[in-house]
Amino acid sequence: MTRRAILAAALLALAGCKVGPSFAPPAAPGVSGYLMAGDQPSAVAVLDPTARPAGPWWKTFRSPALDSVMERALADNDTLAAADATLERTRQQAAAVRGAELPQADLSASAQRERINIAAFGFKGFPNPTINLYAIGPTVSYDLDLFGGRKRATEAALAQAQGEARRADAAYLTLTGQVTLAALQIATLRGEIATQSEVAADDQRLIDLVQRAVAGGGQPRAALASPRAQLAQDQAVLPPLEQQLSRARHGLALLVGQAPASWTAPQFDLASFHAPAAVPVSLPSSLVRRRPDILAAEADLHAATARIGVASAALYPDVRLSANFIQSALSPTSLFTYGSTGWDLAAGLTQPLFHGGTLRANKRAAVADARASLAQYRQTVLTAFVQVADVMEAIAHDDDELAALAHAEDAATANLNSAELSFRLGGGALLPVLDAQRLLSQARRSRAIAQGQRLADIAQLYVATAADWREAGR
Repeated sequence: MTRRAILAAALLALAGCKVGPSFAPPAAPGVSGYLMAGDQPSAVAVLDPTARPAGPWWKTFRSPALDSVMERALADNDTLAAADATLERTRQQAAAVRGAELPQADLSASAQRERINIAAFGFKGFPNPTINLYAIGPTVSYDLDLFGGRKRATEAALAQAQGEARRADAAYLTLTGQVTLAALQIATLRGEIATQSEVAADDQRLIDLVQRAVAGGGQPRAALASPRAQLAQDQAVLPPLEQQLSRARHGLALLVGQAPASWTAPQFDLASFHAPAAVPVSLPSSLVRRRPDILAAEADLHAATARIGVASAALYPDVRLSANFIQSALSPTSLFTYGSTGWDLAAGLTQPLFHGGTLRANKRAAVADARASLAQYRQTVLTAFVQVADVMEAIAHDDDELAALAHAEDAATANLNSAELSFRLGGGALLPVLDAQRLLSQARRSRAIAQGQRLADIAQLYVATAADWREAGR
């Protein structure tokens, strides 16, 4: 009895063992910022150690139309539906793996009719009887998992589920960014079209001015050729812009899960978007604990590390306990009597001896997979930092560009007014007016594009810094 107790205690102690390395999250990066030496900092992107999500990030643009479209996209987008379904599948797979750690119980029942060959047992001269045999009973088995292979498998499955959860977060974050960028693209294109239409209207106004000069004898009729050519050229810019606008609106319909024929995109305007004065940006050490693609890579590393334990445990003995309780009888009426009862208890041990090097090769492959996952994690972190740096730097240059374009538009307006006044008074030529008009149209359109690009870069900064509104309620 003492030896049995010692053996049982040893088995229980071994059952709590888990071979293979235990996972620890990679250390936070040692950098304290994103920009490279010589980069231009932006007044909008402000590093803040306490930066936390405070709600839907796109609401900082204060666009009711965007809020409405976003709500619909989050409810109807099929990419999100697929991500949620994939997450649920992975969670259920993890639950299935975890269930294998528990005792397994099954109930079996059978009914059979058999003719017994008495002569096969050495008894000659006896007739071969035909009998019915009925049986029913449960079977219970339990793997002691002495070296934690099943526990490591459960750990890996749970880490995979965690990774899918983070990928679902990334899908939601990506979608909010795509919807915002699509809305801003529509607003920018509509701004370009409006600007180009104003340019065409100015061309027509110049033609009217030249016609009055021709009618008064101040200009030859040939002077109308240049402004009319300019009008045709400026009008030719509009159809490609209209086509781009149609494609942007159709793309937004795709994001909200609707066919273009059954849904109409709002008429977004740049004036309806209000850029925030500042965007709090978390430090790199915080970003790696919040950005979903980084967290997904970390979960993948965790799963790969746990699979080393699974492969390691396969090299060691495995003990399985089993018990059977069965009722068997020749007739159903006597099936549940005490005399029909039978049972057995068993403990089986399996020790791998020779598998042609397969088991050790599996372990080495698991170790290599963990190294690859670690490298992928580091690459994901580095890519995230580069993305944040790119967007921060882009916003700084957007501000400089907008300031320069504002000065250029003011100068072009003054130049055009001066050229038109000289032409109207008869002291100037038509060519300077056309040149001034062309410069002003270029400045106006460039400014509309730059305004849209700045708003788009701010939206990308929110996405790059993992502004997940759902964390605010967790």
